[in-house]
Amino acid sequence: MSAEAEVAAAQPGAPTPDADTQFYWDGLAEHRLLLQECGACGRRRFPPMPCCPYCGAVEKAVREAASGGSVYSWVTVHRAFQPAFASEVPYTLATVDLDGGGRMVGRLEPGDAARAGLRVRPHFVDHVGWTEARFRPE
Repeated sequence: MSAEAEVAAAQPGAPTPDADTQFYWDGLAEHRLLLQECGACGRRRFPPMPCCPYCGAVEKAVREAASGGSVYSWVTVHRAFQPAFASEVPYTLATVDLDGGGRMVGRLEPGDAARAGLRVRPHFVDHVGWTEARFRPE
């Protein structure tokens, strides 16, 4: 394998946005966290999807998430699910209840800080061709 191919293999692949997720990835590129909000019941949801999982309505709006939230649960990953993440294990994924509504998953840094109720804020990590939302303690 060439040195260039090894570098490419070590990078996480860029996601492929679709009609339902394009706004989310565009927001991350601007370092903004955007969520769908149901036009019928008003609940926020993640990940983006064509209709509300709570009431089934298709009406939706895009809203910017508040700048913080609290850890609901977490898991520490000890085995990389693809080679691009092998050098990063262990890392912690947290489910975060966002202020203003909605719940999402993202990496928690540092992972050893994880505990239920921990107050966190999003931060953004720019990769080649895409941006990732992660969380840090306040």
